Amino acid sequence: MMDKQQDRSSLVRRGLFGLSALGAAVGAAAGGGLGLLAPRAAFAQAVGKSRLQIIKERGHLIVGTGSTNPPWHFQDASGKLVGMDIDMSRLLAKSLFDDPEKVEFVLQGSDGRIPSLITDKVDIVVQWMTVTAGRAQQVEFTIPYYREGVGLMMLARGGKYTKFDELKAAGASLTVGGTQNVFLEEWVRKALPQAKIDAFESPDAVLQALNARRVEAYVADQSAMRWLMAQTPGRFIDAGYGWMPNSYASAVKPGDPIWLNWVNTVYKEAMMGVDFDSFAASYKKWFGIELPMPKVGFPSEFA
Repeated sequence: MMDKQQDRSSLVRRGLFGLSALGAAVGAAAGGGLGLLAPRAAFAQAVGKSRLQIIKERGHLIVGTGSTNPPWHFQDASGKLVGMDIDMSRLLAKSLFDDPEKVEFVLQGSDGRIPSLITDKVDIVVQWMTVTAGRAQQVEFTIPYYREGVGLMMLARGGKYTKFDELKAAGASLTVGGTQNVFLEEWVRKALPQAKIDAFESPDAVLQALNARRVEAYVADQSAMRWLMAQTPGRFIDAGYGWMPNSYASAVKPGDPIWLNWVNTVYKEAMMGVDFDSFAASYKKWFGIELPMPKVGFPSEFA
């Protein structure tokens, strides 16, 4: 496992920067598909039988995920579970059964991700899981499908600054807002060593301070920033600088190369091949990112 400080840093970061203002108000209504359930057994794996075969025989996929962190996994106004992680889960179900609805979501907190795999309560975790060497001693990670990082968001109109170089040049006259967190100052100082820092009790409070111009920039995960900018076009802008990169991937129980290889095949071909259109549509919807079409000819990932 990660040492205690690293693990705490990861959990605090996800809890504080993962929610946009829109996401903080999301309720806990039940979702779609085969249902949202409390953790339960996903069927013990028979000796010598791959989970891929077990899932095919069962007739549906069981995914461990969350429900309160847009744009990754949250319930929309109708109560349906949506988000990038949910799209990836439904892509797996579609590839297994030619039906994206043949998936059962087991809702869990971040601290339940590894235990749910080890105890066979789920087939796979698709829950904005950061790849670390410590976690890789307990689970096997798929290829990453997103690279996260910390960024800075500003007002698009009426703000004092429009890009990162201006923020850095402002020095001690700049005030950056973020959610209360023992690591907040450390993270901001990596990018803006001289800036003043205001800590707020929630992402909503930081956003209100930005709108009221009590702070000039809002430090947050870039995925949360992109989601908020996509929901309120023209109101906010990205400073154009990101730091503290980390990779998001799915995780499976160790010791089943057939299942891991199959999931990796689905993900790779979503990013580079037959399911690219679907994957690109998800990136556009949740992050506002237009992915370039993969080049035809020699596979670029091996160039």
